[in-house]
Amino acid sequence: MSTAIIGAGHIGETVAHHLVAGGERVVLAASEPPETLAERLGDLASAATVGDALSAADVVVFAVWFDVEKSLIDQNRAALAEKIVVDPSNPVAVNDKGEFSRTLPDGVSAGSVIAALVPETAHFVKAFGTVSAPSLAEGAHRKPKRAVLFYATDDAKAQAAIEPLISAAGFDPVKAGGVDAAIRIEMFGDLHDYGGLHGRLVNRDEARGLVAPSPA
Repeated sequence: MSTAIIGAGHIGETVAHHLVAGGERVVLAASEPPETLAERLGDLASAATVGDALSAADVVVFAVWFDVEKSLIDQNRAALAEKIVVDPSNPVAVNDKGEFSRTLPDGVSAGSVIAALVPETAHFVKAFGTVSAPSLAEGAHRKPKRAVLFYATDDAKAQAAIEPLISAAGFDPVKAGGVDAAIRIEMFGDLHDYGGLHGRLVNRDEARGLVAPSPA
């Protein structure tokens, strides 16, 4: 299985680094093809145009800003048919003081918006943007217990693909729920470290307790 990573910013570069370190093959694409990054990552990484990356990969990670992701999906709908589409986006804007704010109405997740845009034959999963960029970079392969990356999907094929990728990246995968749970693992959500977890990464045991419904 190969993974296309569209975008070479903090999230894209970190995911690419973790996956290659875990033995996964990645194809990198950005507005300027990231050949230098691919060379640094070694033989399991290559650089391509967005179109060629989509054609070459089984899994597509859109590691770009939310509005850019919407445009890319619109421009490449046919190429996304049957693909596993991974959405790390967060519906946020940042002001000149470095402060973040949500750009979608209360109760509406980026995941629900993106899931509605991908082709019906695509397999959608929310993942890899469910912790802050520093936590994603620094939290891999934590000992003695690995940190968790939550994901959200209603699709069995997407679930079967994302769990080994999260594991290869050095984290434990824990399903937060279906797409309706995406808002919980996006920025400001109760399961995001920039939200209800207050900067804390959790292990699998802690995560399962947080995901499970409270007893009546």
